[in-house]
Amino acid sequence: MTRPAGTLGYGEAADELAVQYESVSFDEVHGELLAHYPPAPAAVLDLGAGTGRDAAALAALGHRVLAVEPTPELRAHGERLHAGSGVRWMSDALPDLPQVRASGERYDLVLVTAVWMHLAPGERRTALRTVSGLLAPGGRLSLTVRHGPVPAGRRMYDVPDEETLALAAEHGLRPVHQASRQDLHGRGGVRWTLLVLERPAARQHPA
Repeated sequence: MTRPAGTLGYGEAADELAVQYESVSFDEVHGELLAHYPPAPAAVLDLGAGTGRDAAALAALGHRVLAVEPTPELRAHGERLHAGSGVRWMSDALPDLPQVRASGERYDLVLVTAVWMHLAPGERRTALRTVSGLLAPGGRLSLTVRHGPVPAGRRMYDVPDEETLALAAEHGLRPVHQASRQDLHGRGGVRWTLLVLERPAARQHPA
């Protein structure tokens, strides 16, 4: 698979990034969002899973987790660090996710953690359509989006919350949680948007 432009710089820095990613816990990253995640066992898709920190934690909670990571160096770290976790790994990438879509599976929870800002505007529109199509009725999409200075050698965009919410609405997704927080690594000028979006369950027709 050709490396997506949004992954620029991640392969070369994979060893350093693996340490960084694993230095914060799943609960630190997702703690305030957990109340909005479905109970186990649920089908979970972790897009841009990195080293699999979140995927492994969700698997430990009893979920069935597919971790998708397009950067082979990061995926190798994840398969090593979280061997035996029960997480399935796949090489695929937003915005189209052809391998994931080919399976025909639908998910109760899709995580897109620290990924969305790597997608160009046109890619974000396609990605939202792709992800919304992978959600089961009642399924939820968790997005954490970075704002602030762009590290050297990376491709990032500033993504207004209003844009994401408008794209979500176009595909029938409604917000159930929206918040902002400072960077967990203490990087100056960096803050994060936290969004949980839901695909409403299909209405029951009267008999």
